[in-house]
Amino acid sequence: MKASDVLIVGAGPSGLVLALWLKAMGVDVRIVDAAGGPGTTSRALAIQARTLELYRQLGLAQPVLEAGYPIDYFNLWAEGKHRARIALGAVGAGLTPYPFLHIYPQDRHERLLVERLAQAGLEVERNVSLSGFDEHGDHVVARLHDLHDVEERCAARWLIGCDGARSAVRNAIGVGFPGGAYRQMFYVADIEGDSPALNGELNVDLDESDLLVVFATAPGGRGRLVGTVREELAERAESLQFADVAGRAIDNLMIKVTRVDWFATYRVHHRIAEHFRRGRAFLVGDAGHIHSPAGGQGMNSGIGDAVNLAWKLAAVLQGQAPESMLDSYEAERLPCARRLVATTDRAFGFLTADGPVAEIVRTGIVPSIMPLIGRLPSAREYFFRTISQTLLRYRHAPLNAGRAGRVRGGDRLPWVAYDTGDNFAPLPKPGWQAHLYGSARPDVITWCALHGVPLRQYEWHAGCAAAGLAPGACYLLRPDTYVGLAAGTPSIDVLDGYLRANGLRL
Repeated sequence: MKASDVLIVGAGPSGLVLALWLKAMGVDVRIVDAAGGPGTTSRALAIQARTLELYRQLGLAQPVLEAGYPIDYFNLWAEGKHRARIALGAVGAGLTPYPFLHIYPQDRHERLLVERLAQAGLEVERNVSLSGFDEHGDHVVARLHDLHDVEERCAARWLIGCDGARSAVRNAIGVGFPGGAYRQMFYVADIEGDSPALNGELNVDLDESDLLVVFATAPGGRGRLVGTVREELAERAESLQFADVAGRAIDNLMIKVTRVDWFATYRVHHRIAEHFRRGRAFLVGDAGHIHSPAGGQGMNSGIGDAVNLAWKLAAVLQGQAPESMLDSYEAERLPCARRLVATTDRAFGFLTADGPVAEIVRTGIVPSIMPLIGRLPSAREYFFRTISQTLLRYRHAPLNAGRAGRVRGGDRLPWVAYDTGDNFAPLPKPGWQAHLYGSARPDVITWCALHGVPLRQYEWHAGCAAAGLAPGACYLLRPDTYVGLAAGTPSIDVLDGYLRANGLRL
């Protein structure tokens, strides 16, 4: 019987990132997937800034940037008329090293992650599915089946379900997945063609009863169309072809389609698992939460789940933390999922609402005021922080403590630029680190050296104050670069007290 520290079921982006992070931290991991290979269709497109920040820790950000495509402008259409062109560009300038919206289709994304995982010495085991598992004290024994239905038993300390909305792991642990589906049916099509809307930018057309979003997937003539299917057609969704839905909204944007690479219809669901952990099993990504595609949040949120759980599993397996630390995974990520579903629900509800009042607002009022709002710095910053997931924080969860300046334990570390770089430079491998802006006290330097915690001292300047940092404060960063402890007056007692309170042995 094979054995590993961690068995991951599901090799989509969340499972692959979890495996990569665990490998980088020296954990013995196995990853299986029921599919015969990586995805060939691109369900997700957007890579958000927070994901790129986390990817930088593993040397993945630059390859994603080089292979992807930034979105510099947002175009709003209403009933066939171009109403606004809003500059995005570096909309998040000063907030992150990645202050833009970035497109990187999921099929390419998965191939990159699989290649990196293979370089790290781990291959995804394909055509392998989970039929169930038994828990035995300090480990589980999973029942795996291959393409020929041959059963294998695999022992693991921890079992992670990254296996999507129909998760076998979630079903096996008996966790409810309440929610529902939106009434509208949608279609998605990857196309090549010619149109003012196939201009390498983001285009949204709002009509009386139709919604069409055009995403650039590459410069010049290639894009993805996402639109509503009218109710009279939805009843025969299984037989629908692209020509059946290429109606008024597409005519409005003057799209001449020369090639359809992929077409599908689907209903959008919103569901959240009642728990993200039961015993020695965890749920990550779509296995734990699904929601509308508004804002391009789903895949990025799943990657955030994976990174959050990975370093905690590594800490427990390597004796740096008690098993109780793993409870903080659900405590941190489940509230994030609930907020995300609520936010995307509101956005999605507005975009798809019908009725005379909704139509007036959507096709008349919104196109008139959006250009004005798009020029307001505060509105642009709030929009970017929300979409990019840089606003996400864990202030009220266990493991996070203290306040220094405007930064609290559980916050994402604010980004600060310097002439020679920035304060987000990665460690050789993910781990704890301490940041200090200004002069460090000798006892803090000694404490970091004794505990093997890299201490990074940065010169204090006006940008540090603008970011909310405090001079002379010590920010003890978790391996996911969230602030574990913000100590305004750092000392050995304060730092040791944080370790004791959380059972940490660094």
